[in-house]
Amino acid sequence: MPEQGLPDARFPEARFTVETAKVLAEVAHNRQKDKLKRPYREHVIAVGDALADFDDDIRIAGYLHDIAEDTPMTRQALLDMGVSERAVGIIERVTKRLHDDPDDYQAGIRFIAEDHDATLVKIADNAHNSLPERVQALAEKWPDKPPVTRYAKARPVLYAAVPEDEVRKILQRINPWLIEELDDMLDEADQTDYETLSYETVPVVEPIAPQAEPTAPAEPTAPAEPAETRKD
Repeated sequence: MPEQGLPDARFPEARFTVETAKVLAEVAHNRQKDKLKRPYREHVIAVGDALADFDDDIRIAGYLHDIAEDTPMTRQALLDMGVSERAVGIIERVTKRLHDDPDDYQAGIRFIAEDHDATLVKIADNAHNSLPERVQALAEKWPDKPPVTRYAKARPVLYAAVPEDEVRKILQRINPWLIEELDDMLDEADQTDYETLSYETVPVVEPIAPQAEPTAPAEPTAPAEPAETRKD
């Protein structure tokens, strides 16, 4: 029997895992609908799934990225369940109602882009909201109001805040149609004038002269033995 106050090795302490976050997201958003009257849990699950190439804290934050925005869940409740401080920090940074000015969407994007981990979560969120089928459905529902303009304006800010290969990993999983847009952005940012580029403009690097191989030191010669003197 274990001593009082010490954990029993037979029953290891529960750990908040990625799978736990996924289940919590499904339960917390179960009754909610998005603008198209679709189950909102499909969105949060898609965002978490899109971050499968990253560490557990980022993936957990992906599944729970809207839990502080759209449910009564508090920071302390998440911590008490075992969610790490880092994951909770990511969740809070992407929660619009916690921003200084929740109505200023672009200011919120710039604030998110100051943090690498939160930016990855927001890129996944943005990409799922920008799926072609969803964009078309929203445009048909509100033909006089372009509903995704703010998402398009946010992407250059978000993409510039993290390495390109990380952006590609997320887009490939959740919205491959945005990869062409990413490539176009990179082309526009490239200031190289390829039409006038010539070999003459490339700096010539002087070849390094080969170093002579070191010669092996001469083997020492044994000292001559002294001549014997005869004693007649």
